[in-house]
Amino acid sequence: MSVKVRSVPRVWRERKIKYRLIGGKCPNCGKSFYPYRDNCPYCGFKGAKEVELPREGKVITYTVIRAPPADFTQYAPYPIALVELKDGTRVIAQLTDVNIEDIRTGMSVEAVFRKYREQGEDGIIEYGMKFRPLLKS
Repeated sequence: MSVKVRSVPRVWRERKIKYRLIGGKCPNCGKSFYPYRDNCPYCGFKGAKEVELPREGKVITYTVIRAPPADFTQYAPYPIALVELKDGTRVIAQLTDVNIEDIRTGMSVEAVFRKYREQGEDGIIEYGMKFRPLLKS
């Protein structure tokens, strides 16, 4: 089975949004969303502004992916969560640095920079934000 390789330019263009957790904020209705796009998904207003989103939040719900798409079979099983950030923005992201048995709804989490995947033996290594349990200091 061959792995479909994404282009280096596309990965490079997406790095700002993936590496810094950049979302959008609508100047019309005031709602924030992720990922960033020019049109607000709530009211349709064109002209949303880029904003750096809070890096802390809580798990609203989660699931464990046991039969993933072909490009991710080597990472299974892995948890995916709906995370509500401190400003109310909701993000779907993979959880990391946690045992699946320890994940709980309401668990406090923080965004961390991690490897998403590797595209074949000679492919691009993609990085981005995942969430881990919030470390108490």
